[in-house]
Amino acid sequence: MVRRALPERTCVGCRRRAPASELLRIVAVGDGAGHSLRPDPARRLPGRGANMHPDPACFALAVRRRAFGRALRVTGVVDHGVLAEHVDAPTTTSGHPDRARVASKVGRPT
Repeated sequence: MVRRALPERTCVGCRRRAPASELLRIVAVGDGAGHSLRPDPARRLPGRGANMHPDPACFALAVRRRAFGRALRVTGVVDHGVLAEHVDAPTTTSGHPDRARVASKVGRPT
């Protein structure tokens, strides 16, 4: 039986290659004012995607290098607020934000 190679992608932050399962897929969602970046941990959202390690250091590098616009082929300023919240949230081993911590914040006054 022939074993298939795992798909690899390049992180837009550190530019290192890694299996796609270790990287967070990011898509650009357009609204009336421009585009915003959304995390796609299930890898199911439509459209062109960029991949990044779910690490704040890789996120900072990608923002500094303006890599999201190039990778997603989006012109103009890209809003990365939702993505920053997702990357900064504590994660479990699955790469998804810890649901217990997120649920504990629901209903709290801000």
